[in-house]
Amino acid sequence: MTYLEPNSELYERERIVLEYIKNNPNMHHNALMKMIVPEYMAKTTFEKTRNSLLEKEIILVQKKGNMKFYIPTLNYTIRFQQHIERITNTSFHNIKNYIKKLETDYQHKDVSEKIALTNSLLKNILQTDNGFTFLDSNKNPKKTLYRDEHLEIQQLIHRLFTIINNDKYFGTVYPTVMSYLSTNMPKNYLESE
Repeated sequence: MTYLEPNSELYERERIVLEYIKNNPNMHHNALMKMIVPEYMAKTTFEKTRNSLLEKEIILVQKKGNMKFYIPTLNYTIRFQQHIERITNTSFHNIKNYIKKLETDYQHKDVSEKIALTNSLLKNILQTDNGFTFLDSNKNPKKTLYRDEHLEIQQLIHRLFTIINNDKYFGTVYPTVMSYLSTNMPKNYLESE
């Protein structure tokens, strides 16, 4: 599992906009914006936050005449899980195809490309594994439903490191990749206190 630092400002803004929408269900776009801007955020920030909530399907738009009203998405928990399942499976299949192609393309890239590509690929692989772990915990916390996918992810990571190990720039690429990877590994929080 990777540990990602959340953007707390974004989530706080989303929380504010969502609360106003929930507490004022009959308020149209401009009236909602007047309540939030400028006390909590600027107009463009409000629009970006609203777009983020729409993109994540946390809220939906209802049009009445020429006015827009926002409502919280019904069955959000189910829809979010379906969204995670869809993007996790898509990512998983894309990564498998990419690593298969990488076995022949990797040697033709320069060192900087190899490092950037490997770091990006590792990040995506670990995030995909997190997606399967999340789905496992929500669907049945006592059983690993995505056992085959977790195992295949282990094999993909192994294949990626085999590609790196067999490359003539292994001595440069490997330490740099390990340095990047260590930032995404668990920290011993007891030592940091």
